[in-house]
Amino acid sequence: MSISEATLSGQLVERQGYKIMGIPVVLFTVISAVVLGASFMDVLPQGMIGAFPIMMIMGAILNEIGNRMPIVKDYLGGGPIVVIFGSAALVTYGIVPEASKDIMVNFIKGEGFLSFYIAALITGSILGMDKKLLLKAALRYFPVILGGVVAALGLAALVGGLMGYGAKEAALYVALPIMGGGMGAGAVPLSQIFGDALAVDPGEILSKMVPALALGNAMAIVIAGLLNRIGKKMTHLSGNGKLMINQNDVKEDEASSELNLKSMGIGLLIASTFFILGIILEKFIPIHSYALMIIAVAVAKSLGVIPKQYEDCAAQWFKFVMANFTPALLVGIGVAYTDLNAVISALSVTYVVLVFFTVLGSVIGAGFVGKMTGFYPIEAAITGGLCMANMGGTGDVAVLSSCNRMELMPFAQISSRIGGAFMLILATAILKLFLS
Repeated sequence: MSISEATLSGQLVERQGYKIMGIPVVLFTVISAVVLGASFMDVLPQGMIGAFPIMMIMGAILNEIGNRMPIVKDYLGGGPIVVIFGSAALVTYGIVPEASKDIMVNFIKGEGFLSFYIAALITGSILGMDKKLLLKAALRYFPVILGGVVAALGLAALVGGLMGYGAKEAALYVALPIMGGGMGAGAVPLSQIFGDALAVDPGEILSKMVPALALGNAMAIVIAGLLNRIGKKMTHLSGNGKLMINQNDVKEDEASSELNLKSMGIGLLIASTFFILGIILEKFIPIHSYALMIIAVAVAKSLGVIPKQYEDCAAQWFKFVMANFTPALLVGIGVAYTDLNAVISALSVTYVVLVFFTVLGSVIGAGFVGKMTGFYPIEAAITGGLCMANMGGTGDVAVLSSCNRMELMPFAQISSRIGGAFMLILATAILKLFLS
């Protein structure tokens, strides 16, 4: 290319101006008009062929708004939090047509897009991690979870007692469900445990827990954004996505092979296979399939059973999925899992304060123990604290997006799945203690 041609090419790029998703705004507007037009005409196709474009467009627009809003972009997580709550509001107030909402909900839940995304992140991030680092971090991580749980329950009970809500009630009906690992693996089985122990309808118990769960999830997302901001100001507290303090001394390998379509296809197959392996193992081991998938990938990495070139393929697929599908997934979380009415209905001063101190306790406890065990306090607080306090797998994605630390997904999932199972055991023990 000659100098004049290069200059002309540069001028054309400049004239294209503002871009969304890397697409010139005029072209993006045309694409959006077609997809949104189909949505409001109720002719949006079923399945991923309809869900992908509308979720990507909604995600891109809301993400752009969030990343440019004063205060929100600096202190509350920016784009991700606006994508989640903005899309939830669009559905709650009937702006998005019901048929389009159903397509997105089915894609996230029925067609397993959330599982598809998490499988890519877990497999790619673990296989792309330094082996020695993985083993060191895993051994020190469970005390971090325990520190977050103890501080969260203790602080909630203390504040509940001081505010006249009741220490026991605050610990059982606010802190436990928040720290319990989400809805399906946390609040629902917790309500059954409470119902059996207290001889009351589990549905009544669940109605008390859901607002705490929803509000705690929202606060965890916001606090994650604040922690990211604090980490930028107080750099000694943050590893910028690295969990262990001595991790900076380890030269983690970048994917040695060049990015190519074949490698990403292999990575997709590896991630999907590990996800299926987790489901198979769940038939024999009473642990959530996500937790078993994490264990299986970690064992495979530790034993070196997967050749390095295929580890690189999984890492490449993880990076592709994270770069292209994260805003779309956050839309799905907002549409399918974020109940604005439940959050709004819980907004009494006492309740909000109790939820806040529960989430704050998880951050303080996990961050403090993390520092003692060789982790960066902010990363420990996010994974061992906030990823216990959020709403399971969907909350993990939202929290890690809000603080721009998606590479911590394996540890977030350990918190949500194994930590959530631990909370069910703890709840049984606490109830026996209170009822004895």
